[in-house]
Amino acid sequence: MNTAVLRTETRLFGREPGSLFWILLFPTLLLVILGSIPAFHEHERDLGGLRTIDVYVPVSVLLGLIVSGLQAMPQTLTGYRERGILRRTSTTPVRPSALLTAQMTVYGAAALASALLALVVGRFAFDVRLPEQPFGYLLALVLTVLAALSLGALVSALSRTTKIAGAIGSAVFFPAMFCAGVWMPVQTMPDLLAEAVGYTPFGAASQALNQAAAGDWPGWAHLGVVAAWIVLLTAGAARWFRWE
Repeated sequence: MNTAVLRTETRLFGREPGSLFWILLFPTLLLVILGSIPAFHEHERDLGGLRTIDVYVPVSVLLGLIVSGLQAMPQTLTGYRERGILRRTSTTPVRPSALLTAQMTVYGAAALASALLALVVGRFAFDVRLPEQPFGYLLALVLTVLAALSLGALVSALSRTTKIAGAIGSAVFFPAMFCAGVWMPVQTMPDLLAEAVGYTPFGAASQALNQAAAGDWPGWAHLGVVAAWIVLLTAGAARWFRWE
């Protein structure tokens, strides 16, 4: 990957206050709002003795990944194609693939920074324990970042304009948030619904992160679901992506 391209994309990302807020700050802000509700600090039998705020830390982590992959990156990539930037780049020594790799690196790093911020705020503001199985948590987190970016690349591939990218991204965004447990933590879902959600990338990721947070190694079935989605989404993006 061309380091000059990466530096340029990083600077451009830093000039986007909307992306900085929604990716880096919004998930943690939501966590702070939820943590301000006294009832969320009470231990719940339905949550296995955990507090509601405990289970919303992984949800906040996933939210940053979803925003980065579905709302931010597709708009940028589709905008580059729509304005002919990708086509012009293909005539220079810098290949369009370097630009795509730089985009995924920038938004992936932003998603991981958002996850770290949510974990730190949860620990010091609301006494939420850090993941007791850090290596398993990191593995699940990295796989989920790749799944989110792959899904974003597929949205970009299917969108000829930024308006279409916004429409498709929004259509996928809300189901993704539901599967991640934003409105109803996966632990509180009926068994049949939780099982169905477990076959989606963010539903499986939520369960894997919860297991690692509790000190268990993430279930290989959940990790396998996320990995399978990465392969399928990447194949779809490669099949339909066009530089112009």
